[in-house]
Amino acid sequence: MIVNAVKYRFPADKAGEAERIFGELRAASLAEAGCLGFVVSRDVTEPATFVLFEEWVDQAALDAHYATDAFDRLGRNGVRLLAESRLALRGMPLA
Repeated sequence: MIVNAVKYRFPADKAGEAERIFGELRAASLAEAGCLGFVVSRDVTEPATFVLFEEWVDQAALDAHYATDAFDRLGRNGVRLLAESRLALRGMPLA
């Protein structure tokens, strides 16, 4: 399993738009065969900060996700363009 955790920070006036896009991205991602989980969290003290926690069967499933039209439209050309900052961490769960 591959875990992908991504922290985004947006300008305050773009946070609502980011939340809407994340909702669409979550739904599209969960429909993919290799997606085991996709959680989007909004920080309660910094509402322009979001964290994604994704679980994928393997690297091939994550690579397939990155090749989808939904990721291209909502991720690469959606939230990433709105974000002030983005920090991504990828790992494998400890046994």
